[in-house]
Amino acid sequence: MKSEMALVPETSIAGRALVTVVAIMTFLASITAGAALLISDASRGWQDEVVREMTIQIRPTAGRDLDADSAKAVELARAMPGVASVRAYTKAQSEELLQPWLGSGLDFSELPVPRLIVVTLDKHERLDISVLRKRLSGAIPGTTIDDHRVWLERLAIMAKSVVFAAAVIFALVLSAMILAVAFATQGAMAGNREIIEILHFVGAADSYISRQFQRHFFQLGLRGGAIGGGLAILAFFASETVAAWLRATPGGDQLEAMFGDFSLRWNIYAAIALIAAGIAIVTGFVSRVIVFRHLRDLS
Repeated sequence: MKSEMALVPETSIAGRALVTVVAIMTFLASITAGAALLISDASRGWQDEVVREMTIQIRPTAGRDLDADSAKAVELARAMPGVASVRAYTKAQSEELLQPWLGSGLDFSELPVPRLIVVTLDKHERLDISVLRKRLSGAIPGTTIDDHRVWLERLAIMAKSVVFAAAVIFALVLSAMILAVAFATQGAMAGNREIIEILHFVGAADSYISRQFQRHFFQLGLRGGAIGGGLAILAFFASETVAAWLRATPGGDQLEAMFGDFSLRWNIYAAIALIAAGIAIVTGFVSRVIVFRHLRDLS
């Protein structure tokens, strides 16, 4: 133990600086991974909801009763196997959907506002959309069905983009941390160069010398990883608290739709723990590789 302490000092300015760097890198990597998991979980929730619903749109047609056409469409949809429930929007409800874009003071009586019918699909029985589309178009002119495929594709693209961006950020953080560990290891070797060379030339095994550095830097990495991971968990807790305060506001509803409720699920805890442990292992491994290379050059 004494030789280990003399070879690699336990407390030094460089060691404390490396712990700080590793903590920052772990924090950034954990926040990135956690945000990606939150968005991915929320995206799966959106897709599950969208997949289970489809929308029938009935455009106003001259000479036809829109209310009667809407009732007929509801009747046809309910008769189809694979349909769990059907809900028709009234004229007032359809107009309310347009108010966020067109304003509340507009006279909708002069606008051809289509009537919407939301169809919830049965989980256990598949709906033949082509048959429903044929029946609706034959009975009611101006009817279209939106099965939300475009939205599903956009959601899938967005989720993949978030995961890709998170992977790029994580790779950059890991690269920066490896460089920091490399410089710290070289600095530690430079400060103990004479001791390392003497041990090497008197016959100390390279594995013994490198193991002292690996153990020392692994402990530094573990300490920094624990600090950074703990701060990331606190940050998610703070975000969850803020989201709870904003839940009743429009901005809070948008945040919840985008990221979910910010609750820390087991997968986020597991990701943060794996990142902290992985960074500690990488820190020790990088220092071992650098010391081995230095000792090989001495030989």
